[in-house]
Amino acid sequence: MFSLINTAHAASEGGIAVHLAPTVIGEFFGVGVTSTMLTVWVSMVLIALLAYVAGKNPQMIPGKLQNFFEIVIGGAYDYVKDVLEDKKVADKYFPVIMTIFIFILGINWIGLIPGVASVGFYDAEHHFVPLLYPAATDLNVTIGFAIVAFFTIELAGVLGIGLWKYAGKFINLRFLRKPNFDNILAFIIGLIELISELARLVSFSFRLFGNIFAGKTLLVVAMFFIPYVIPIPIYAYELFVGVIQATVFAILTLFFIKLALEEPH
Repeated sequence: MFSLINTAHAASEGGIAVHLAPTVIGEFFGVGVTSTMLTVWVSMVLIALLAYVAGKNPQMIPGKLQNFFEIVIGGAYDYVKDVLEDKKVADKYFPVIMTIFIFILGINWIGLIPGVASVGFYDAEHHFVPLLYPAATDLNVTIGFAIVAFFTIELAGVLGIGLWKYAGKFINLRFLRKPNFDNILAFIIGLIELISELARLVSFSFRLFGNIFAGKTLLVVAMFFIPYVIPIPIYAYELFVGVIQATVFAILTLFFIKLALEEPH
């Protein structure tokens, strides 16, 4: 897999270098640890601490912080319940959907903190190695999110309508018993649906990777050529993009779960 590590640094001749090879900053039990992996770990710790602080002492009359989280979490839950049209189903899948949203938002925003990619060390070849780097610029990370979303969707379909009914959406063998145009067409459409289902792994991961990759590159190029003016509105825009990408990923997961729960027809 690839990641946008050291997106840009001033080369000896004053140019910009863009690298797609992941930067390994060390090893953990023989497994290479990259800058983006470390950013994911830091994000997990910060999100866990925020969740602990927000929920450790709930009050009947909420303060500003508790009120904010109740509005956000409660509003998101109501939306998920309205889409799925079943409170029990919403209770089952809301934690996964909301976790995806918060996690992606967290790594997107943490990757935009000034100085995140500036703290590091020089290796033996005098190349700068950042300790932290925007996690969503690593395809390993976005594919990981895509795999979680994919298996959640498929599991929802199997548990919701049963294995055979769910499989029947994609593999329709009625044309073997009764070969006619309608059954042959249903078989072909089922195969197309199966291909589109598997394609979600690619679409989920590359949509998130491509947007964050492009935004980070744009910021670096802007800072290189016009370092004090242009990056400010681009930076604000990237904060907005971080929210949009997290929302899109979570909502797509939600609606695909909704589709998976529908009876085949």
